[in-house]
Amino acid sequence: MNNFLVFQSDFGLVDGAVSAMEGVAFGISKDLNVRHLTHEISKFNTFEASYRLYQTIQYWPEGTVFVSVVDPGVGSDRLSVVAKTVTGHYVVTPDNGTLTHIAKKIGIVAVREIDEATNRLKNSDASYTFHGRDVYAYTGARLASSTISFEEVGPEIDVNSVKCLPTFKTIYEDDTLTGQIDIFDVRYGSLWSSISFEDFKKLNIKLGEYANVCIYNGDKKVCDLNMLYGRSFADVSVGSPILYMNSVNHMAVAINQGSFAEAHKIGVGYPWKITIKALTK
Repeated sequence: MNNFLVFQSDFGLVDGAVSAMEGVAFGISKDLNVRHLTHEISKFNTFEASYRLYQTIQYWPEGTVFVSVVDPGVGSDRLSVVAKTVTGHYVVTPDNGTLTHIAKKIGIVAVREIDEATNRLKNSDASYTFHGRDVYAYTGARLASSTISFEEVGPEIDVNSVKCLPTFKTIYEDDTLTGQIDIFDVRYGSLWSSISFEDFKKLNIKLGEYANVCIYNGDKKVCDLNMLYGRSFADVSVGSPILYMNSVNHMAVAINQGSFAEAHKIGVGYPWKITIKALTK
C-alpha cells in the first residue's frame, strides 16, 4: 500500500462525522495521507457514490485505498467488503451498489468480506449506526498503512456476487443514440450522459457541426434543441447550449456560463433519457 486513504460519503461537513473517521484513521497511523473525494453525495444515493468513484479512482496511484460510505442499509445484513480493482486500487464500502461503475467500467479482481471480529474499532461492538467510523475507516486505515494485508481483511467472496445497480445500455437505432442522464456536474449544472464517445462516433458528427438533442422524463419530452458539438464551453456564446465530450469520455450538454439542469428543470437517473441525432446535411 502507499499510505493514501481517500474518504467519500454523504455525511456533509456540518457535524463531526467526517472528523471522527479521520481521527480513527490517524489512531491507526499518523503517517497516513488522508484525503477526501467528496462528502456531498446526495443522501442515500449509492448510484452517485458509484459514479464519483469511477470518475476519480483511476487518477490516484496504485495501492490507494478508498473508503466510500453511503449506507442507507447501515445495521442491516448487507455485507461490508473491500474490493481490489484491476488497476490495483482498493475500495472499502458496503456492498449496496457503490461498486457498480468500478465493476462494469474498470474491473474488480477480488473481493473480501470484512471480518468484524478483527477489523472493527475497539469497544464499538454495541454501535450499529456508524459503520463508516467503526468498520470502514478503521479497516481502510489498517489496509492503507499496511497494518493488515488485503488477505487479512476477511474471507474472499465471489466477484460476481457483488451487488450492481442497473445501468442504461446505449441504444443506436434510426441514426439516433439514446442514453440516460447519469449525473450532474453539480456546481455548473451540466448533464453527463451514459453515451460514450465511442458510441457517439457512430453518428459521424464533426466538431463545429450541429446535432439535435432531446431530453425526456419517461415518455414526456422536456427539451428539444439543436446545439453545436464543440470541444469546450467557449465554442459558443454565453448563454448558449453546447454538446461536448466530458472528462470521463462520455457525451454531455451544458450552457456556457449557465446551468442546463436549472434552465430546463432536468433530473438524473431513471427515467431521464437523452437522444442525440445528426442534423440532415
